[in-house]
This record gives sequence, structure tokens and C-alpha cells, in this order.
Amino acid sequence: MERRTIGAAALAVGAVGLGCMPMSWAYSTSRQRGGESLRAVHRALDLGASLLDTADMYGPFTNELLVGRALKERRSDAFVSTKVGLLVGDQHIVANGRPGYVKRACDASLRRLQTDVIDLYQLHRADPEVPVEETWGAMAELVQAGKVRALGLCAVGARAGRRGGSRLHDATIRQLERVQQVFPVSAVEAELSVWSPEALENLLPWCETRGVGFLAAMPLGNGYLTGRLRTGAGFEPDDLRARHPRFTGEMMAANQPIVAGLRRVARRHGEHVTPAQVALAWVLAQGPHVVPVPGAKQERWVTENAAATTLRLTPGNLREVAALPRAQGSWD
Repeated sequence: MERRTIGAAALAVGAVGLGCMPMSWAYSTSRQRGGESLRAVHRALDLGASLLDTADMYGPFTNELLVGRALKERRSDAFVSTKVGLLVGDQHIVANGRPGYVKRACDASLRRLQTDVIDLYQLHRADPEVPVEETWGAMAELVQAGKVRALGLCAVGARAGRRGGSRLHDATIRQLERVQQVFPVSAVEAELSVWSPEALENLLPWCETRGVGFLAAMPLGNGYLTGRLRTGAGFEPDDLRARHPRFTGEMMAANQPIVAGLRRVARRHGEHVTPAQVALAWVLAQGPHVVPVPGAKQERWVTENAAATTLRLTPGNLREVAALPRAQGSWD
């Protein structure tokens, strides 16, 4: 697989990564199977999709434990990214950016991941009660201690980050400007897909001009852009899409022209090319510092996603995708 670099430290990873969250959290619990997910991780590493993206809150903790089972055998094949800063409680999630907590959380993640170093340690969310510089400073000390190789920041959520008249990622850029004064940011993780292209406006250019890697979260639109979700089929109560405005029956039907457009482009590249591969190829085409991180928990989807790195969209294809209708339904 093509390799891409993250940040000034030139950390090399496969051009497509693997989002591990669906294996343990946020998507239909009844379809989560540890053995099947572990095989998916091994398949990703076999194909060169080396970036494994997890977080201590996924599960919580169970996702890191699962990834750790693979790392125990194949640490040299993997680039492990995990996150800190969010605690999962009973029906709520809270931020914790206290320096002492960050250091304890890192040690706990290292134990669960069965490794002595985390390649990319990301701040999931800043704690409103703690200056972000203090949290970032504690994370920088982890780099100096040899427990972490590089630091990253996850974008502020859409609703939390808005001010009157501001663009979606203005709040994230303000945080980035602050922490960059303390220790270099190697990567930013934010949603970027055909139906959520907002990062192209100002966040992606900010990263490009500063040599910061961009991890594209949800590049397949929480599964919608694969074209495999049936309109009106519904979701299990614990599935985040059961509460997402874009996954009501009405909105799923209204956004079908986006999937239809991806299918048209796919057909021009061969009968076995899928809408998901076109969606990932579009993300890959946004810059050499961009690494899409699609979530998957089955070997066949990992294989399909990895094959997107061989799909070269023409300038005409890219214009056609860019001209697709904007998605209806929003968190805002």
C-alpha cells in the first residue's frame, strides 16, 4: 500500500487506516464479535493499512484491549493511535484534562495495548475546566518520557465549536494555535467525507501549510456512503445512528442522490469498484498529508477499503463528486 507521512516527524503510515471504534462501541452491539474484529485488524496489517485508531473511551477500555491482542503479536507492523480526555459515565460523557489524570490514563492505555510506546497520542476533547496548554504540556512530557512518539488533536464537535457567524472548525483552529506554542501538533483528526466536506474550508488548509497530518474520520459517512444501508431499516437503540438526524428514514431517502453519484463514478472504473472506494479515493485526493480512517469490523470491508488506494479518480471524476448535492440533515 502507498505510504503517507504524518507531521514534521514524518511518521509513515499506510494511506488508508483502520478505525477500530465500531468493533467495541457506538455501533450495533449485537454485531460486535471479538474474534471477527481481531481477524479484521490482522487483515488490515497484512494489507499495509498500518494505522490503527482507537481510544480509551471506546467500550470504555475494551477497544484498546482488543487492539492490544493484535499488537502483542505484530507491534512492528502497526502504527497505533489512541486518545485521552473523555470519560464515559452512565448516560453521559465528561472531559478530563487534568495533567495527573492524563499521565495515569497513558500508563493504563499502554498496559491495555500491550506496548511500551504509543505512536500518536491524541487529545479527544479539551477540558473546559483546565487550560488546554496544561493538558498539552502533560502530553508533551509523555513524549519526553518515551511513552509517546507524537501528539494529535481531535476536532471540536460541530455544536460545541460554533460561535455566531463562525465556520465549523474555527474553535479547533483556535485550540491548535494555542497548543502549537507548547509542543508541535503532528496530526489533527476530524470528519471529512463526500457528505461532510467542511474541513476543506479552513481546517485542512491550516494543516497543509504547517506540515500537520490530517486523519479523516468517518470518510464513509458512518456507513451511508457505502450504499449498503437500507432506507427505513432502522438501527439498534445503542447505535449512534439511531439518534443522528441524517439517518432518519426521510433523510436517508433524501440523500440517495449522493450515493447514486458515487455509483456512477464507480461504474466507469470497473464492475467491481464500489461507491465506498470512490468515497475513499476522493478523500485521498484531497492531499498527500490526508489519511482516511474508515471504521470496519469485518475482513471483507477492510479489504475493500484498502483497495481504494489503487483507484485513481480523474479530474473529471473529482469535479463530478464535488458537484453532488449537499447532504441534508445535520447535528446543528
